[in-house]
Amino acid sequence: MDITTASLADLIGSLRAGSLSAGDLADWAIGNHDARGEAFHAYKTWDPRRLRAQAVAADAAFGAGVALGPLQGIPVSIKDLVGVSGYPTYAGCPRELPESWQSEGPVVTAIRHQLGVVSGKTHTVQFAFGGLGVNPHWGAPRNPWDAQDHRSPGGSSSGAGVSLHEGSTLLAIGTDTAGSVRMPATMTGNAGFRPTPGRWSTDGIVPLVKSLDTAGPLAKSVDDLVIGFGAIDPCLDEDAVAFRNRLAQAELGDFRVGICDWYFEDCDPGVAEAVTAALDELSKAGLRTEVVKMPHFDDVTDLFNAGGLHVGEFSAFIKDEMRDFEADLDPAVAIRLAKAESDTAVEHLNRVKAVARMAKVVDAAYGGLHAIVGPTIPLTPPRMRDIDDPETHFVANMRLVRNTNTASLLKLCAMTVPVGLDAEGMPVGMHIVSRENHDETALALALVCERVLGKPRDRLGVPPMCS
Repeated sequence: MDITTASLADLIGSLRAGSLSAGDLADWAIGNHDARGEAFHAYKTWDPRRLRAQAVAADAAFGAGVALGPLQGIPVSIKDLVGVSGYPTYAGCPRELPESWQSEGPVVTAIRHQLGVVSGKTHTVQFAFGGLGVNPHWGAPRNPWDAQDHRSPGGSSSGAGVSLHEGSTLLAIGTDTAGSVRMPATMTGNAGFRPTPGRWSTDGIVPLVKSLDTAGPLAKSVDDLVIGFGAIDPCLDEDAVAFRNRLAQAELGDFRVGICDWYFEDCDPGVAEAVTAALDELSKAGLRTEVVKMPHFDDVTDLFNAGGLHVGEFSAFIKDEMRDFEADLDPAVAIRLAKAESDTAVEHLNRVKAVARMAKVVDAAYGGLHAIVGPTIPLTPPRMRDIDDPETHFVANMRLVRNTNTASLLKLCAMTVPVGLDAEGMPVGMHIVSRENHDETALALALVCERVLGKPRDRLGVPPMCS
């Protein structure tokens, strides 16, 4: 079996059948990292000894006839914002955070209790405050879709998507506040999902905006992602593969989707075109579509650009619990924090109320729609040299999060599905946004879309740095 091209479901089946071992997967991951890791720069903490030890434990359990869950023996990378016992947490800072931030929350516990194998801790933008992957302390991972120039891998889960293409993991865990799972997934040609906030606990995760933060999975295909989600999700009481199989029974004609014209505005060449082409294919295959105008998207964007909820909550966190780290802030983070110095508590509370009011209106506007769709992000991944000062970074970042942030502030769930390449040969994602607590709807729609469009490796090809 070729591990690189095998589906997660096939690998799980082979592990249980005994035709593949966790040790085999560990050797594959370590071999790929040894061959590519220096170029990709996906990990802040990489520990092959610990990786192999976890694989040995998983194989010992298999040998004793003990199967603890679908992730047993599966390599999973974890964003370095998420606590993992025995691994340092830097959260993108130049020095390690206190040991208390190694505490594992329910997401990591779910992986570890199945004897999932933590491949390592992937790079993040400092304190997750940014979508482009910039980190002056440790450097940005390399987007594998451009072998010539160092382009943004997306952020803030900047190493997550890159670790999948490196071949050192089969599932990646990131966090998403304004798009930090969906943006790097899109920019590296992977699938990524933001669950409804609150569905996955944020305990054990360094916060950015506690009210909006959520962990979320990235994978090389929607099919893999749905199985990974099912293996971790606390709301499901069925096997992850059975969960995937149940969702996969849906047909395109079961869904009514709104093509959100707002998402198509101000896109770089090839972005809107790739999503439009995919939607045309899906419509011909039976997807029911209509063009919609959603209320308050401009208002939500204006509110975010004025500081949103992120600046107030993050400022309070930095100036209280993490005040010892304020002097070490990335200038691109510090410039945004400085813009909030004049904000008052009253302004923050008024924004909270405004978002709640707008969320109710948007929820009602869905009507009978199962989702709204459009480009996940409007721009092609920029070259890092073009965003190397705080002001140019700020402008690019604001444009980058335009589409993803609407779902975040309105507390919706959202999926990104790779659908093509833009005019510069960089990946394009289609944003599938469903109502709050309709996570299974978004995942099921994404699955049937992938069934028609093909998996990313078949539709987009192989990244130049991986060929």
